[in-house]
This record gives sequence, C-alpha cells and structure tokens, in this order.
Amino acid sequence: MNYKTFNKNIIIAIDGYSSCGKSTLAKSLANIIGYTYIDSGAMYRAVTIMCLEKKLINKEKIDTKNLIKELQNIDIKFIYNKKNKKTETHLNGKNVENEIRSIEIANYVSLVSKIPEIREKLVNIQKDLGKNKKIVMDGRDIGTVVFPEAEIKIFMTADINIRAERRFKELIKFQKNITIDEIKENLAKRDFIDVNRKESPLKIADDAIILDNSYLTPEDQLSWVINIICRKFQTIIE
Repeated sequence: MNYKTFNKNIIIAIDGYSSCGKSTLAKSLANIIGYTYIDSGAMYRAVTIMCLEKKLINKEKIDTKNLIKELQNIDIKFIYNKKNKKTETHLNGKNVENEIRSIEIANYVSLVSKIPEIREKLVNIQKDLGKNKKIVMDGRDIGTVVFPEAEIKIFMTADINIRAERRFKELIKFQKNITIDEIKENLAKRDFIDVNRKESPLKIADDAIILDNSYLTPEDQLSWVINIICRKFQTIIE
C-alpha cells in the first residue's frame, strides 16, 4: 500500500503490555505518516544497562541513592541508521540497541522504571521530544502521564501465551538457550510490577481505544489504526 504523508500535527500515544508489538506498530505507523518514532521503553532499558554496568543492581535490590546521582551523567539518543534503515538507541555514545532487548535487561527494567526520580527525568525528556508534536511514542504511560492531551491514544493487549511466543522468536536470535516458559514468567512478572507500581502505573486512559492483537498480523493492526485516524480526522491516507 502507498500512503501520502499525513498532514495533521498531532501526538499518537501507544501504550500496553510487554511484547504486544507496540514498537512494531508505532514504527510502521510513524514511517507511513511521516512522523518521528520515539521508543520510551528503550530509554528505561538504557538506564537499566547503566545500572548493571555500574553494579547498582544486586538481585532484586537497586542502589537508588547512587543511581539518582548517576542520572546527571546519562545521555540517551535515538540515531537513525541509514544502513539498516532503523532508529537505534545510544547510551552515552554507545549503540545499545541489541543489548537493551536481552532477557537480562527485561528482568530488571520494571524495577528500575518504577523509581520516581528516573520516571521524572525520562518523562521530562519525552515531553521535550514531543513539544512540536508529529510524533508516535510507545510505552506504558504515554497516554496517561507523558501526553494526556494526545489526540490519538491506543492501548494494546494480547494473550500472554501469544506474547511469549512472539518474544521467543525475537530473543532466540541472540540467546540460544532461552525458553518460552522463562519468557512467559518474565512477562507475567513485568505485567504485575507495571500495573501495581505507585509511580505512573500501566492503565488504560479513559479516552484510549483498546487494540487486542492476539490474532492480528502486523499489517492488520496497522490498517486498523490508520482507519481510526482517518475516521477521527475525516481524512484519507492513501
């Protein structure tokens, strides 16, 4: 399908559970309508990498005091790679795009992301990135905390078994010894932490549209969202 560049100046917020395909949808949508894609989850994963490198995580405990001190030294950028035509996450000048997708990072990112000082710093960065609008941002609290004024809000969900299978196919390329059961356990744990944390818990915005993509292809869900946008703004993207 060929689409014209979308000529509206808005913010599109895509929230939802882990491994629901939020990034896949957001990237494709941003590319089609000529918007900038911002992966907020990658920012929290980058901070988690720093925590591990600085030995600020010991099992389930985080050295919050020293982590807060290190926040002033964190530089997170999204840089477009012309070779593979993807926007990649850089932490303090280093490309960490593959590293942030590991199961090790997934095991700790929900613990790191619930720390108020971290959320405050990254939310401020995210808000600054969206000050001129024309962005598609995905995460856990984009439509409720970061951009409650977003013109389009999508909340994504899917059956946890299907989510685990999708995540397995993604991770097996880099971690040959990973199992689906291990991934499912990690997803259930992350869901619980995300929903029950005090700071910016994962929840559905009152004006969000729910997308259950358990049995949808990436193309199907993309068409679904495009139809939502076209109906809302009485426009045609073709």
